[in-house]
Order: sequence, then structure tokens, then C-alpha cells
Amino acid sequence: MAEKIGFVGVGRMGANMARRLQESGYPVAAVFDVSSAAAHSLAQELSCVAAENLKTVTALSDVIITVVSDDLAMKRIFAGGLLNRAKGKLFLNCATVTPMTHRWVEQKCEAKGAQVLEACMASSITQAREGSLYLMCGGKPEVFERAKPILEKLGSSFRYLGAAGKAAEVKALVNLVMNANTAVLAEGLGLGAALGLDLTMLREVFSQTGARSGVLQTDGADMQNRDHACFFSAAHAAKDSGIALRLAKEQGLNLPLATATKKQYDRMIKEGLGELDKSGVAELTFKGRVGVPLEVVAPPPPITPTPL
Repeated sequence: MAEKIGFVGVGRMGANMARRLQESGYPVAAVFDVSSAAAHSLAQELSCVAAENLKTVTALSDVIITVVSDDLAMKRIFAGGLLNRAKGKLFLNCATVTPMTHRWVEQKCEAKGAQVLEACMASSITQAREGSLYLMCGGKPEVFERAKPILEKLGSSFRYLGAAGKAAEVKALVNLVMNANTAVLAEGLGLGAALGLDLTMLREVFSQTGARSGVLQTDGADMQNRDHACFFSAAHAAKDSGIALRLAKEQGLNLPLATATKKQYDRMIKEGLGELDKSGVAELTFKGRVGVPLEVVAPPPPITPTPL
């Protein structure tokens, strides 16, 4: 019989992961969220319990998946009842938090006779729903083996990277590079617009040259069209760049590009744009956009195909 699953954190990612596992034969027994409305809505959809406290999630579940916002939230749940009668339970922690916090969680879980694995995600909402996440895993090898059947339902690819904290280190570097790519793409397209270049043409040229990147594919058109529906928020980009910068400081490294990138995302938060997708950094780099509401800006003119 499939293990029963509990979720702590059912926002955009957690809710879609829960739906995916339920459809894949893993019964979701309980969900918890700081937003009780979100928990009750998903619980009604999945016919499970909307837990009023964390210990209920653990009591009703064999495997508890956490998808929370930051280090403070992670520490609060593991110090706030989630480890009550947790012996034999498996915790899969999917949030992007510092390696130190993942190691702290492992110590707390093992002291209670529970197992824990970090399963850092390098994908977004669509992949969570489809079960095609890319997962970077850290913890004890035997725990990774126990978690494999569930990981196979959540991700099309997953990789064991070593002891607790190692997956978090790699995830921090993934987001360090992704965030910098996003910020510099916004600058390139913003300058192209200022020069009067056809941005569709410019994106096509980028895609065939050394300027191509995954971010160009996912965010380029959104930057051009000012479509910043949130898949990965600017606020999370700022947080994750901060994690990488703290790791760099611990190693005595100065990362000027990463520092400049974080300043851009911090500025977005200050400007009230932190809940836009990370592609919204283009709002800071295109002439005439800063301070102008998204809905009043005319869409770009249609592109006339160039004759062959």
C-alpha cells in the first residue's frame, strides 16, 4: 500500500505537487499552510484533512513534504510540533534555504528517530503539476533510496549530491547564475528597446548566438510584453541570491555580479514589485517603465515579417 503523504506549505508549488502525488497513487492525508484558506481549499479538492496544527500532519502521514518560504519558516515548523511522535517518518524538504538550516533539520529529525532528505527544486509550477521537476537531493544515502519512489513521481530527473546541505549549496549556485542571467537579459533587451531595435528579432539573434540561455527562452518574451505573471518571484530571487552571497563570504570570495544582481531584486522589492515574476526586473531597465503601472503601457506593435 502506498505511503500516506502530508504537506506543509501548499502555495503554488506545494499544492501542485500534492495534486501530482494524489493522481500518481499516493494518498494525500493532510495539508497545512499558514494560510488556512489555502489549506482548506486544497483539502476539499483532494478529500483530505486541513490540519489545524503541525503535529496532526505528522500523525496522519508516513511522508511529510515541506515547501516553505525561507529559513525562519523552516525552523519554525520543525520547532513547532512537526516532529511530535515523528519516529519512523520521512521528511522531504523542498524549500530553498541555507545549507546550515538543512543540517540543523537533519539533526533535529534524527534525534526524534525520523529520516530527512533535502529535495531542492530547480523547476517551476508547470513542472510541479506535471511531475517533471528537477530535484537535487542531499542527506543520508539510505534515506535517498527510501525516497526514490516518491521522487520518481515528482520529478523527471533527480540527483543525489551528498550529505545534508550539499544539495542546498548546488541550488544556491543554480539560482545565483539564473538570477544574474535574468538581470543581464533585462538590460540587453532594455538597451535594445532604447536603440529602437525589433526585440523579437533581437531575441531570435540571442537564441542563435552566445547570448542564448534558458532564461531567454522562459523570460525573454515576457520582458518584451511586460507579462510578469509569477512563476518565481523577485522576492525569492533576492533571497536566493543572498544565500549564495553568504556562502561566498564564508569562502572569502567577492562576487560583484551577484552582488549587483541582488541589488536589482532588492530594488524591485523596495518599489513594490517583489511579487512579480523575476522577469519583472525588466521594469527597471526599459526606458519609461519605472513608476508606470503595467496595465497602462501599450503593448509592443505587431512585428512585420522580413521578406526572405
